[in-house]
Amino acid sequence: MPPPRKQGTALRQQLAELRGPEVPPKALDARALAALAANPGCERRALLDGAGVNKAVLADALGSPSAFGQSQFAFMRGNAFEARVKADGGAELLRLVHEKLDLGAEPPAGASVPDLAAVGPEGRAARTALALREATDAGGWALLDHPMVALDVAGSPAFLEPDAVVVHPDGTWTVVEIKSFPMLDGSADPAKVGAAARQSAVYVLALEEVAARLDPAPAVHHRVLLVCPKDFTNLPTAAAVDIRKQRAVTRRQLTRLTRIEDIAAALPE
Repeated sequence: MPPPRKQGTALRQQLAELRGPEVPPKALDARALAALAANPGCERRALLDGAGVNKAVLADALGSPSAFGQSQFAFMRGNAFEARVKADGGAELLRLVHEKLDLGAEPPAGASVPDLAAVGPEGRAARTALALREATDAGGWALLDHPMVALDVAGSPAFLEPDAVVVHPDGTWTVVEIKSFPMLDGSADPAKVGAAARQSAVYVLALEEVAARLDPAPAVHHRVLLVCPKDFTNLPTAAAVDIRKQRAVTRRQLTRLTRIEDIAAALPE
């Protein structure tokens, strides 16, 4: 007979033991969630992610180092490009949102950029939810820079940080994904665009959970804005990407994930 189901504090303690109590948990991000959703039947992965285990470090320790990862140069280049996109209160970013997604609205001038600082991921998620509600009620354009949203994954919250979320004058919300790979003649590498779409779908699902707690619930756009360097320059350009298919697939796969409690309950003490 399996041991009694462990919940709450007992479950967190067991997951910490699996990870190593002195090792800080590695937070799930949208990229990891998209990969997890692609493997909903893998209990090992669900347990490792639930415990916050750094799978790249684990692979190294097991003698199978991962070949994936972003170089320091690419990381710095991406940060520099994102800073350029968001300069001057996000004026260029908001212009691109208006041009690609909402030409019928008034041009974004003097948009609100709320302060989202708070203590811990739970505090940041609560501050983000409040800022979204206030911006939606106020009308006009608003830019949330690196908001924090939570998504329930197999019974545990995953805290996610989109590059940006824009609130439109009509109260609708748009996810913005900023990437450093180029758009050449208006198009980008399909594989990279597909990966960005799957990542953005996770953000949209999390935002929909926030929106569902408001009355009336604002609409979250099923088209996200993908911002990339134009050709071989550092100038930003953008495209609207329809993520309805990725959203539906990701939601279906996430609902199939075994709950962490069910997996942990079967583990020997």
